Amino acid sequence: EGMIRAEFRAAGLPEDMYYLGLIESGFDPNAYSSAAAVGMWQFMAGTARGEGLRVDWWIDERRDPVKSTIAAAKFIKGLRDQFGSLYLAAAAYDGGPGRIQRGLTRYADALQDTEGDDLYFALSDKDYLRAETREYVPRLIAAALVAKDPKRYGLNIQPESAFVYDSVRVGPATPLAAIAAASGSTVAALQELNPQILRGMAPPNDSIQVRIPLGMAGRFDSAFAALPESARVGVHTVRAKSGQYASTIARKYGITERQLEEFNPHLRRYRSGHLA
Repeated sequence: EGMIRAEFRAAGLPEDMYYLGLIESGFDPNAYSSAAAVGMWQFMAGTARGEGLRVDWWIDERRDPVKSTIAAAKFIKGLRDQFGSLYLAAAAYDGGPGRIQRGLTRYADALQDTEGDDLYFALSDKDYLRAETREYVPRLIAAALVAKDPKRYGLNIQPESAFVYDSVRVGPATPLAAIAAASGSTVAALQELNPQILRGMAPPNDSIQVRIPLGMAGRFDSAFAALPESARVGVHTVRAKSGQYASTIARKYGITERQLEEFNPHLRRYRSGHLA
């Protein structure tokens, strides 16, 4: 909560927009919708990339609690600037800015004497918005009211510890298991701090910043260098020979064909099934 409020405050947004993350995902970085929206802020891939987030087979920053929050704050601020209303911005966040703009245009004459947040309620009364979008702002308001006075509503909220961490940069193909060993942590703990890392390792061609438990950065480099080289690299690269099948290579290295294909999403095959 502290991190999200700070980012929204820095973007010039009311801190209560924090509760948008509650109604979007319950603050779950791994939330995945039937429409393929992902993360705490439920970004679609195209929108996320438009806000500067990396979304590919190795890294999905929609799941990154910090980077996705910065992107969400930027996106919401842009919508507020576009529509001149925080409530219309929230409705556009759920239903899409195009639909909100079309509604304002369609009912321009009826809404000409209405402005600011009142525009949202006036548009909502026109039976134009989808039910989910029409109810979105009331849900946001309700979440804020309940959270600010939980005992009134029979709730006992126990705050979790702050989202704090150190950061280190690791080279291509570094597995989380090696990072965990060098930081005195566990793979599960690192996955919780870094849900954006999808394959248990840094991408084979990129160095990346990784969050580790607070206070562990000082000893990390020396501890990592002390690990066996075989533990510091998460993949072994081989070149296919003429006439080889994926199953042949997988069998040679003691893995399944499916595992081989998962780590090589762009494998090319000839019609015969042989690897290119």
